[in-house]
Amino acid sequence: MRRSAVSTRGNTRGVVYVHSSPSAVCPHVEWAISGTLGARVDLKWTAQPASSGQLRAECGWRAPSGTGGKLASALKAWPMLRFEVTEEPSAGVDGERFCFAPGLGLWHGRTSANGDIVVGEDQLRALVSQSRAGESLAHKLDELLAANWDEALEPYRHAGDGAPVTWLHQVG
Repeated sequence: MRRSAVSTRGNTRGVVYVHSSPSAVCPHVEWAISGTLGARVDLKWTAQPASSGQLRAECGWRAPSGTGGKLASALKAWPMLRFEVTEEPSAGVDGERFCFAPGLGLWHGRTSANGDIVVGEDQLRALVSQSRAGESLAHKLDELLAANWDEALEPYRHAGDGAPVTWLHQVG
């Protein structure tokens, strides 16, 4: 595991998982992460066994709360990527998880301290008021819990087990 030479104190931390990227897009991914964190990023790219010709990388980060959303927003500019961004909970702020898969787009959810997806009371009330039928309700719950994104990304997650992680810190 490599650590960035830049070290600042942040409010939270998280991880960017780029599950699959064409090699030509990899420099753009690094530039997007660098621009968001304000520090040069040099990721360790490895082959993605779940998709021939694709590469994968992971990097941990430490920065102010809200950085996870900024990273996901920067990465979704390339619709051929598969990625996840996590942000751990911090004082007064829920954790977050962002998932992106081609054809599905970006999913966002809040997470608890142990990483479970948190569904708020208002979300559940709206869901129940819109979906009284069993199958419709089950479909809406699956959307809230990112079931389609988990199904699309799971083969890429397992293919990355044991891959190196780079730790990054936001400047300023």
